[in-house]
Amino acid sequence: MNFSLTPNLEQYVRDRASSGDYNNASEVVREALRLMKRVEERRSIELERLRNAVREGDEALATGDFVEIVDDETLDRVFAEL
Repeated sequence: MNFSLTPNLEQYVRDRASSGDYNNASEVVREALRLMKRVEERRSIELERLRNAVREGDEALATGDFVEIVDDETLDRVFAEL
């Protein structure tokens, strides 16, 4: 597999490889891809959690299971119950 990097990224990979933390440029790129994959997986999990929270909120609204906050007193009471 071949790919191109911008000059700045290429220099960064070279610098990281020569820092002693990695044996070569391939190790730097593999590590970067592992980190990218981890970020994408975390983002996917967070998005699923957000979708679930929205779904739960929609269901609560549909069943009337919510508190309408119209003033600071109500808001304070809701937070006190948490």
